[in-house]
Amino acid sequence: MSTRTPEAEPLLTPAEVATMFRVDPKTVTRWAKAGKLTSIRTLGGHRRYRETEVRALLAGIPNQRTE
Repeated sequence: MSTRTPEAEPLLTPAEVATMFRVDPKTVTRWAKAGKLTSIRTLGGHRRYRETEVRALLAGIPNQRTE
């Protein structure tokens, strides 16, 4: 039995998220700044997005962050 920790969750790049929504990667960054998506910063300062959160947004499920 294995449980997934938040650290093990797959992360997506802005380009990958943009491809899923068919928008420009800059739009994804604006969504993160507006609070529509939670972004995680890498050590190099790049944004990454939780795959489960992105897929929920794509499916039209409201953002239910617990953080």
